Amino acid sequence: MRLVTFSDAGGTRIGALDGEAVLDITAVDGSLPRDMLALIAGGAATLAGARAAAAHAPKVQGARLLAPIPRPPKNVFCVGKNYHEHAKEFAGSGFDGGAANVVPPYPVVFSKPHTSIIATGEDILADMDPSGGLDFEGELAFVIGQGGRGISRTNALNHVFGYTIVNDVTARHLQKRHSQWILGKGLDTFCPMGPAILTADEVPDPTRLELTTWVNGKQRQHAPVADLIFDIPTLIEAISAAITLEPGDVVATGTPAGVGIGLNPPVFMQRGDVVRISVTGIGVLENTVR
Repeated sequence: MRLVTFSDAGGTRIGALDGEAVLDITAVDGSLPRDMLALIAGGAATLAGARAAAAHAPKVQGARLLAPIPRPPKNVFCVGKNYHEHAKEFAGSGFDGGAANVVPPYPVVFSKPHTSIIATGEDILADMDPSGGLDFEGELAFVIGQGGRGISRTNALNHVFGYTIVNDVTARHLQKRHSQWILGKGLDTFCPMGPAILTADEVPDPTRLELTTWVNGKQRQHAPVADLIFDIPTLIEAISAAITLEPGDVVATGTPAGVGIGLNPPVFMQRGDVVRISVTGIGVLENTVR
């Protein structure tokens, strides 16, 4: 099931996608939560109720999709340099800030604040990056269901509620200038997310998912999730070793090769550019630079 957060004249609530149509599951079952965090926290019984409601839910006319989780419990966790070819292109770009290793020995984890989150169809604001180094990074993200600390790698996938798409928009010159990446990556509108959360029961093996990114209709990225340096269970184990994960926490897993700084010379995004990111089964996250 693909779950969404949407708004219309009746307010903001959760629904399900049937193709491109939004289904109003709360219209069928008024006991269901109206926000995604509450649905996730409700566990298997609440998810089963949402699935049952979706089978009979009416389509919503004029629904506007929001980010699936507009405000996660924490900043969005992000992982840098987590595909081999991207790690190489980043190291050779001059924007890596003198990192000692092309391929990191441990996951490189940073974060984006909730104020950076926007939905599919919303604009990435070019003025947020006065340095003119705007770049894209298409990424698979996973959403935590059952929280915890000290989660083992062998049990990690049992803690995943589902999967969504994130564009880790980056101001490259700011990223290089500040070394710590949050000031290059956490700017307002720099975390497009969506369009939906594909529930984990639909993804028995996330390594079989594939990610593709297009800019202005030209394919720029394509890779299987199997190419991750640190896979999803490893990331959950590493983060939860010291930070308690909570229902609704979002972790973006890293981007494949093909970003703007990977070209020679680098090609940065301009106003009017359209970025489309697709991941198997989830749908398409599309945003325009304005």
